[in-house]
Amino acid sequence: MEILLPQSLDEALAMKGEHPEATPIAGGTDLMVDLNFGRQRPTAMIDLNQVTELASWRQEDGHVFLGAGLTYATIVKEMPAFKPLVQASRSVGSPQIRNRGTVGGNLGTASPAGDALPVLAAYDADIVVRSRARGERSMPWHAFLTGPKKTALGNDELILGARWPRRRGPGSFSKIGTRNAMVIAVAGLCLVIDEDGHRVSVALGSVGPTILRAAEAEQQIAAAMESSSCWQDPSVTMPDPVIDQFAEMVAAAAKPLDDVRGTAAYRRHGCRVLARRALTWALNERRLPAWL
Repeated sequence: MEILLPQSLDEALAMKGEHPEATPIAGGTDLMVDLNFGRQRPTAMIDLNQVTELASWRQEDGHVFLGAGLTYATIVKEMPAFKPLVQASRSVGSPQIRNRGTVGGNLGTASPAGDALPVLAAYDADIVVRSRARGERSMPWHAFLTGPKKTALGNDELILGARWPRRRGPGSFSKIGTRNAMVIAVAGLCLVIDEDGHRVSVALGSVGPTILRAAEAEQQIAAAMESSSCWQDPSVTMPDPVIDQFAEMVAAAAKPLDDVRGTAAYRRHGCRVLARRALTWALNERRLPAWL
């Protein structure tokens, strides 16, 4: 196997253009598992660890750009204002994995259980990619993630990162697993409230062929908050039946299967529990000034 070692993004793009069969690697926390089990046998790999342009984040024109090479540990340290993303990053594997793993790796692997992916979906993120021949393009997260472990990434393209609009409001990420740490999600959920747009976004992981949005549940709770004047007055208490209906609609949006980590019925139940908790946390947080 040939290992290519670019020192800059331009070099990496040139190498990917010349060797479209080469597999990019940064943290390698997913790829090395596949290599060890013989599930992948690339003829060449492009080591992106020296490409510093990918390992940063910035705010620009009301948007946030997260580089594909930024590690989960760095996200936790440098991006505390983005609570759901930090919570998802903290839930990834062990400290060693968080020191190496990247959101770009989650995107490239495109596993429905990738912890960062429901957050990007709830943020309405665009995925930014580039090739040397065709230049840069961006696409909505749902256009990029085309199926289980499948993406719209071209053979000559590299993932640069994700970009999303900065929004004002509380949110969270939580997941259910077979134990409390170092576990692949049986079900994961990210909920984000957009105070200015009067919208609620809910994304589900590990309960379908790819990441799912609970669109009907989003519309239901946003409308309920509008009719009760909760958007204008965060102290307004949402009735339990409204929250229960929201949780049921989130569970209905799931498309789970039975597998070794859990049954479809358990996954739907997990989505129901996670949805109720996440909404309750967000409504309670709205009553506090911390997120303002």
